Amino acid sequence: MQKNQGFTLIELMIVVAIIGILAAIAIPQYQDYTIRSQVSEGPSLASGAKTAMSEFYANKGEFASANASYGLPGRGDISGDYVDRVDAAGTGTDGQIVIRYGGDSVNSTIEDDELVLSAVTSAGSVNWVCQTTDAPNNAISNEYIPTNCR
Repeated sequence: MQKNQGFTLIELMIVVAIIGILAAIAIPQYQDYTIRSQVSEGPSLASGAKTAMSEFYANKGEFASANASYGLPGRGDISGDYVDRVDAAGTGTDGQIVIRYGGDSVNSTIEDDELVLSAVTSAGSVNWVCQTTDAPNNAISNEYIPTNCR
């Protein structure tokens, strides 16, 4: 009697089913990872604005109303692969940096969403608090915000 070589159809179907189950779990996790990595570009691009605004506040005791006052490029000129613009503005002791996501390669989940860095001033120093915007249509879901912003 001759022994058959290879796999049976049932064995192959089981392997395909297992691969399908693993893919169903892995693909959404990968999408979350890519969105989080795109969101993390914003705070990196805003670091120059944070420094410029902090120095301006230390020298003048108040915040200015636009990027140019801080010596930063104009509205929409600070951008990246996933960030449409970084805008720095403020009045008195209230300063904000608004990071707006957009562009050709940004995930549609965060397109046109905003992340806001708010200045908290105390005894001449400036600390930054990360939060989503108050506008519900432009708020980034908390699951995508970088851990140092939560």
